[in-house]
Amino acid sequence: MRGLRSFLVLLVVAAALGGYVYYDSRQRPDDQKHQEKVFADVQSDKIEQVTVKAAAGDKTTAQKQGSAWQLTQPSAAPGDETELAGITSSLASLEVQRVIDEQPSDLKQYGLDPARIEVAFKAGGKDHTLQLGQKTPTGADMYARLSDRPRVFLVSSYLEATFNKTTFDLRDKTILKVDREKVDRVEVQSGDRTITFSKQGADWRITAPFEARADFGAIEGIVGRLNSTPMKSIAAADAAAAKDLAQYGLDKPAATVHVGAGSSQAGLAIGKTAGEGVVYARDLSRPLVFTVESALADELKKPADDYRVKDLFDARSFNTTRLEVTRQGQTLAFERDKDAWKQVTPTAKAADTAKVEALLTALTNARATGFDPKATATGLDTPELVVTVKFEEGRKQDKVTFGKKGADAYARREGDATPAKVDAATLDGIIKAFDALK
Repeated sequence: MRGLRSFLVLLVVAAALGGYVYYDSRQRPDDQKHQEKVFADVQSDKIEQVTVKAAAGDKTTAQKQGSAWQLTQPSAAPGDETELAGITSSLASLEVQRVIDEQPSDLKQYGLDPARIEVAFKAGGKDHTLQLGQKTPTGADMYARLSDRPRVFLVSSYLEATFNKTTFDLRDKTILKVDREKVDRVEVQSGDRTITFSKQGADWRITAPFEARADFGAIEGIVGRLNSTPMKSIAAADAAAAKDLAQYGLDKPAATVHVGAGSSQAGLAIGKTAGEGVVYARDLSRPLVFTVESALADELKKPADDYRVKDLFDARSFNTTRLEVTRQGQTLAFERDKDAWKQVTPTAKAADTAKVEALLTALTNARATGFDPKATATGLDTPELVVTVKFEEGRKQDKVTFGKKGADAYARREGDATPAKVDAATLDGIIKAFDALK
């Protein structure tokens, strides 16, 4: 009997809960459709000035100048377009979740006397001020009101992250303005060494302290990080504050990078550690001293060899059209004939396509394990083999010489000033694949 009674109670509760869910689901779309806009006639692109008083006390004014935002108070600086766009779009779409009190007698209970956060703005010649107080006990909403109306209403609390912005939050935090598409030269100085990269066509090359191919992704990564890495904080905002560069380690920078785009040039200096994970830095065209993540400094201090391409060949087996190998005075040359290979030197005849492809795969998979500019005994003066590969319909060519000295193997690409170390087993595999073709 007791079990039956419990079952009936649970049945009644379930029916009531189901009815509520059904009613709530039927009512909610209509409620949302008629939800009141806080600023009914405001469009985000018509907002021309914004003043934000953050909970921390910062008061910042930004004005739209043309298509860009500019901070005017407390000091002039470019505005953060993303942050300000977030504020203006949120103001234009802001909705009243629920009205709490039409005629409140005490605003302090809502955190609105004084308001914790305040956003004033001008749009279409009219002034508006949104005041935000504390969150509701559940944390889902936040008390709010307009400065020219008494009523208190609720807005979604997630908007606090949008509106509660300090002066630093609202300023442009770009450390170095560069046009990535136009950059054609990068020079990195660190300690007593200078590395220079030059863009030649679509490729990057190291031009100092030696000539070599540069890893495209690595150089584009430097340019990208300079363009996208934000300031973490501002240490000195003007020339007077930044006068003593020694205190930031910027009188003798730990690293300096210069980026060129045609006749224009930009530069960034990296100073000493400013705390855990950050270092001082400054754009050489501005007096401003700021901090950035130390990972950027670590990137700029890498040795030149870290920026070299490790693949010995740019060609790949699928786009190679001609292969020529010289070993011990004998030269074999092969050319692709549609999906097959034929030997053209020393005699013309059909070639074993599978064996040619095996040799090509062994060659194009070969990578440098390191570089030794001081190496003198490399065996490259009496090479094990010299390989010339033509690819992309014969428009491009790789030429690599392989040598061996004792247990060590080396390779040098045509145009590279220094030899590359290669795994001896890799060279042995290439020789074995070549010998299988003879």
